[in-house]
Amino acid sequence: STWVRECNLRWYHRLIANVLKAGKIPKHVAFIMDGNRRFANKERIQKAEGHAKGFDKLADTLQWCLDLDITEVTVYAFSIENFKRSQEEVDTLMGLAREKFTRLLEERDKLHERGVCINIIGNLALLPQDLQKIIAEATLLTKDNKKAVLNVCFAYTSRDEIANSVRTIAKGVAEDRIKIQDISEDLITECLYTRGCTEPDLLVRTSGETRLSDFLLWQSSSTVIYFTKALWPDFNIWHLFAAVFYYQRCYLQMFYVKQSLNRQKTLLYDSLLSVEDNHGKVERVNSFLAHVDEVRTKELIKLCNFGD
Repeated sequence: STWVRECNLRWYHRLIANVLKAGKIPKHVAFIMDGNRRFANKERIQKAEGHAKGFDKLADTLQWCLDLDITEVTVYAFSIENFKRSQEEVDTLMGLAREKFTRLLEERDKLHERGVCINIIGNLALLPQDLQKIIAEATLLTKDNKKAVLNVCFAYTSRDEIANSVRTIAKGVAEDRIKIQDISEDLITECLYTRGCTEPDLLVRTSGETRLSDFLLWQSSSTVIYFTKALWPDFNIWHLFAAVFYYQRCYLQMFYVKQSLNRQKTLLYDSLLSVEDNHGKVERVNSFLAHVDEVRTKELIKLCNFGD
């Protein structure tokens, strides 16, 4: 099935969408897509079919988000912890990923037409080599698209992401690209897998579970979190409307939280650095981050050329 759906909202969906758009709409929504296996048990179908239904729901949800002017979406597709499941289920999920990411490559014209940038975020080294190649091709193929962003967290946990950021910075210090005093919250943020992404305004978890399961922990300090009992394949546009409405009710409170955090961060950094020190730090950090981007791009190109 396709990644790119056409708008198929009924008139009453459009009416409610327009009412919601009169208020604050989250620009970035993250989803923990939970409940595929429970859905399969409920419907008495194979787990593989439950996961396939989950992908179909993702394609629908992406279109609903675009209809609501939500321009960035992040989804938790596969946790590193999922490798602990049965080998049969892991193999099924890897096979489904191959199929869907290959389909994404086949739909490149539609993605370019709509300006959709695809980022696959996670520890790609944990994945089969052929899947790494497909993922790298999809990432490089759409990297210059700017109208909408889809971040797919695959072989991902926040703990792994933060550890990787720290390793990247430690290597930069060891290579004398940056100094220890250059290390800050912002630098750690810029070295995460999600570099270049915005922080999520709204995080939605399906299935009734009320935990974050090691997903975007660093990025969600001022994110509105919404839990729904709907299993992911049962998620529909009404659930999305409810989540956005909940965000609007919480917006002012979270806006003030963000303002307070930003003020505290600015005061802290200003007190630690003189103007001269700050200027030198900015130059070093910018140079280091450009190097990080270059290394990551080269790694993707290397993966694309695997087997050629």
